[in-house]
Amino acid sequence: MKHNLDSILLSHGSGGIESQNLITELFYPFLEGCVIGDGEDAGIVKMDSNICAISTDGYVVSPIFFAGGDIGKLSVCGSCNDVAMMGAKAKYLSASFMLEEGFKISDLSRIVESFSTTLKASGAKLVSADTKVLPKGSLDKIFITTTAIGEFLYPHLRLSAFTIPTDCAIIVSGNIGTHGAVIYSNREEINLNSTLQSDCALLYPILEPLFASGLNLYALRDATRGGIASVLNEWARASNIGITILDSNLPILPQVQGICELLGFEAYNLANEGMCVLSIAKNDAKKALELLHDNGAPNAAIIGYTTNKNPKRVVLETAFGAKRFLDYPSGELLPRIC
Repeated sequence: MKHNLDSILLSHGSGGIESQNLITELFYPFLEGCVIGDGEDAGIVKMDSNICAISTDGYVVSPIFFAGGDIGKLSVCGSCNDVAMMGAKAKYLSASFMLEEGFKISDLSRIVESFSTTLKASGAKLVSADTKVLPKGSLDKIFITTTAIGEFLYPHLRLSAFTIPTDCAIIVSGNIGTHGAVIYSNREEINLNSTLQSDCALLYPILEPLFASGLNLYALRDATRGGIASVLNEWARASNIGITILDSNLPILPQVQGICELLGFEAYNLANEGMCVLSIAKNDAKKALELLHDNGAPNAAIIGYTTNKNPKRVVLETAFGAKRFLDYPSGELLPRIC
């Protein structure tokens, strides 16, 4: 790696610039010729005559129970949402549960029940699972890894971060930064009093009407680690475009804004687990917004547009007309948020 580091840092798991460097400078050189995912949320593969999307993710969130969800719900939503970002509906799921010796059976029962409830809501089936128990101190309570396999019910979709054109609209499907703010406020050492709940949710149900509509969608990405700042910078670099975001259009809950002001965060760097960013033709943006509002995403908003100015950069424009670059998050803001 360029930085000549001897060991992994927490920031390498943040979803920001350090994560990107780790992947591109260490993993890709060794795996050259073996990787077909190309940096998308899910890889697209052809099996016989069928095309499917596949995504694998590990979940290590702390605390394991948080306002609005838990690690069981999160692990199903996360992988199902990743294949949804390519336009696919999760059909099969596999899971691996890593358990620490001494972990409470009552807590495991709650997590498995939540996992089951969310899996049933997704419509996917569990086809393979594994459990491992490690000696006390080897891990923190429970880690879950899930893999989702999704089918394309709308084959016309061709979603990719690498083919976003200039002069299209950028939409978010809901409030930004909510999950990250909840995790921070739920941690015992922070102990902030708030009624805020995580946005952890399955995204395919709100997106399917868009997929069926025939609107010109170019790319989707769920804004997890690194928030919308990471998503937008990834898109700008991948498609060699500029992106301008209107700060006044960003939907942010007052509680999230309060936590950001109190702790010095910026909401666009905080994770979500039930919100995605959409790139869509400008002429279709209003119709897309109506479909989102009518199908479970009342806070969806048009937040900006793509441009041929400032290629590979994201510009944040304030209500007063001031502009600044919105860069990749750097460092580890909130470890173990998913």
